[in-house]
Amino acid sequence: MQKVTLVLLLFVCTFTHQAYAQPGAGSLQTETGRERMKIKKFIVPGSLIILGSALSGSRLENEIKTSFHDGTENAIDFQLPIDDLIQYTPVVTLYTADLLGAKAKNHWFDQTKYLAIVNIITAGITHAGKNLIDKDRPNGHSKAFPSGHTSFSFTNAAVLYEEFKDSSPALAWSGYGSTTLVGGLRIVNNRHWISDVMVGAGVGILVTKLVYHFEPLKNWNPFKKSREITLLPTLNNNQVGMYFKLEF
Repeated sequence: MQKVTLVLLLFVCTFTHQAYAQPGAGSLQTETGRERMKIKKFIVPGSLIILGSALSGSRLENEIKTSFHDGTENAIDFQLPIDDLIQYTPVVTLYTADLLGAKAKNHWFDQTKYLAIVNIITAGITHAGKNLIDKDRPNGHSKAFPSGHTSFSFTNAAVLYEEFKDSSPALAWSGYGSTTLVGGLRIVNNRHWISDVMVGAGVGILVTKLVYHFEPLKNWNPFKKSREITLLPTLNNNQVGMYFKLEF
């Protein structure tokens, strides 16, 4: 596992070095005519991945774990299993803001498109890491590194941020509040080590920033010219659903 952790560290460091080596101060020239990719966008996710990888298997990481769960009277021995639910908060916030008419960067279909792309890529990286590293969880189960709940929730929070950072900063940052709680609960609930959570968060943010820079399938939007779209939740005979109306 330590060899794989070293590979992750070298990958992030190499990427950062190559980015700074490109023309332009603090930017990465990706292709002619495209806006330069600013290196400062990668400081936070890169730092999370590097520090998380460095902490993996460390004494400090184990001390953080035992402060919550070590079977002694001094341990908190606390569990609050709501992380399965609140990991979806940024997605709910995104579409609720759309329904309420908040000004976003992209059309709702483009939001959904990028949301799907970043989650597919992040899930692939996360599951590959779990299978390749096969690190034991603090509760004894396997496939801990990186945290899937954390990478998923931070990916969605990063999408929310990218969509509303220019028009509504408070709304944009709100997703990181709930998703930070998800990461914390994964540790407190003895499901993950702190390194699993840090790397999961870094991967989620990094993938989202790359997708929003390159904008894959940018021109594909069959609903761009639609006049009116109505999307409402419905409740009928204890069944929850969605009402969808589209006018061309």
